[in-house]
Amino acid sequence: MSTAVAQKRGLGAVIWDYLTTVDHKKIAHLYLVSGGLFFLIGGLEAMIIRIQLMKPDNDFISAGLYNEMITMHGTTMIFLAAMPLIFAIMNAVVPLQIGARDVAFPFLNSLGFWLFLFGGLMLNVSWFTGGAPDAGWTNYAPLSTTSPGHGVDYYVMGLQISGAGTLIGGINFLVTIVNMRAPGMTYMRMPLFTWSVFVTSTLILFAFPALTVGLFLMMFDRMFGSAFFDVGLGGNAIIWEHLFWIFGHPEVYILILPLFGAFSDIFSTFSKKRLFGYSAMVFATVLIGFLGFMVWAHHMFTVGMGPIANSIFAVATMAIAVPTGIKIFNWLFTMWGGQIRMTAAMLWSIAFIPSFTIGGMTGVMLAAAAADFQYHDTYFVVGHFHYVIVGGVAFGLFASLHYWWPKMFGKVLNEKLGKLAFWPFFIGFHLTFFIQHFLGLMGMPRRYWVFLEGQGLATGNLISTIGAFFMAIGTIIFLINVVYTSVKEKKVSGDPWEHGRTLEWSIPSPPPHYNFVQTPLVRGLDPLWVEKMDGKEGMTPAEPLGDIHMPNASILPFTISLGTFIAGFGFIYQVDDPIWLVAVFAGMGLTLGSMLVRSLKDDLGHHIHKEELEEDIKKGVGK
Repeated sequence: MSTAVAQKRGLGAVIWDYLTTVDHKKIAHLYLVSGGLFFLIGGLEAMIIRIQLMKPDNDFISAGLYNEMITMHGTTMIFLAAMPLIFAIMNAVVPLQIGARDVAFPFLNSLGFWLFLFGGLMLNVSWFTGGAPDAGWTNYAPLSTTSPGHGVDYYVMGLQISGAGTLIGGINFLVTIVNMRAPGMTYMRMPLFTWSVFVTSTLILFAFPALTVGLFLMMFDRMFGSAFFDVGLGGNAIIWEHLFWIFGHPEVYILILPLFGAFSDIFSTFSKKRLFGYSAMVFATVLIGFLGFMVWAHHMFTVGMGPIANSIFAVATMAIAVPTGIKIFNWLFTMWGGQIRMTAAMLWSIAFIPSFTIGGMTGVMLAAAAADFQYHDTYFVVGHFHYVIVGGVAFGLFASLHYWWPKMFGKVLNEKLGKLAFWPFFIGFHLTFFIQHFLGLMGMPRRYWVFLEGQGLATGNLISTIGAFFMAIGTIIFLINVVYTSVKEKKVSGDPWEHGRTLEWSIPSPPPHYNFVQTPLVRGLDPLWVEKMDGKEGMTPAEPLGDIHMPNASILPFTISLGTFIAGFGFIYQVDDPIWLVAVFAGMGLTLGSMLVRSLKDDLGHHIHKEELEEDIKKGVGK
């Protein structure tokens, strides 16, 4: 009996630990698990869409449910799967790569996660309360402002809460990278992954407020009777498109840039070479971030902005191909003449290059405004978009997880299973989306629930659906690998790849609570490699051994986020019955009360004493 109680208490203690943690490594685990679950939900929605389009005149799901599926698939994959999985890797790696003990604002880091999670849960609650959002993942007005029921209200509130979490996270990483680099870690010595996170965080800072403003206006229109997007009452529906895409186009780069950085680190490690053209890569990353804000209206060539605006956005869009091309050639030159080791991470990375390049080429086709009138709203765009997002972001996430898994969990993912997962996913990806370009050119529109017999679209759609099943098989094998590794594989050293060049490989896997016993001294680009070349085991410390100050855990980020979640339901349903305003006041009371407690209570953190650190060094924990 007593052992059962102890085990239960043990589980409770673990749950409480994760509910209250402000440690960036545990927050990485939280992002990874929740993002992974949303990825599976989004994938399930995609499978339902593909089954519906498997044959002509199919009636697998109804037209209304199909609209909900495409809306929730897109929204889930972009906001609730790709973003948190990228944040998981950012949290796990960035503080280690710059030699920091944690992020700049650990409390805010936790708050950002819980806001994201509650926003995502709110969005998915809509399935059980009378209908999910059905106006497409872009939520265009006037379709969204006139959509009956509360589906779009859930979209508005869910993304508002979730987006606040992402914005907090972006600001946090920006401050962390500016302020918390180890001595000697100048900007031009930062690893490419850290550089790309730095640019990404800047994009988040400037892009997300546009979405926030758009969602607020939509909220006022739907819940409080205003008319920002109602043309009949003097509003303007096109303004929503501008606000959405001023956020939405940088969002594509927010998703892909961190993974560009990850590829740079992976190619360098597994080619046993320094990254080719480091400074060109840095400037290309910054330039992509800069140009990413100048191209949003290429999604709007057909709304009637006129030839001058269309031409300006067309030229700006084509210009982005230049820094992207610089990156691709530099990756190829990094591998040229290197001692390439074909790990699972390297396999995903190499597969990314041709896949993403196809996405880039079709992007330049879409950027030609006159041609876009033909491609617009056809399956050509769906094919292009997925080549960029799946061929870039999903491949990058799989590569990054294989590469940094030992750093996060102390075990290397099984290589055989890793490669076994890669092939069905890779083949399935090209089967699914390559054919969609041709379906689009043959005239198949996006977002249509059925196509008819005799239109010549049946074979292409069947191939596309078969490909989707292959991708599902690859994902399942990856999940099996995760379980197998956690049960079977052996613990590994600080640098399991043996060719790690950056700071995160200089400490044990998984890292101790405080990351570094002594802050490392950075003496060049690829700092760990510099030390290895000098015949040293680890990093040269930049400070004597002393007490380490760490932040305390706190339940307040969870309660602040829970309050916004409760208030969200109040805002949605007060339209039907004013009694729901009670939920608004209760939720906001919980949020503001938690903030007040945070403001008034002195939380001075705790110290890890020198003696404990010496013990850890003896055990080999902090080495």
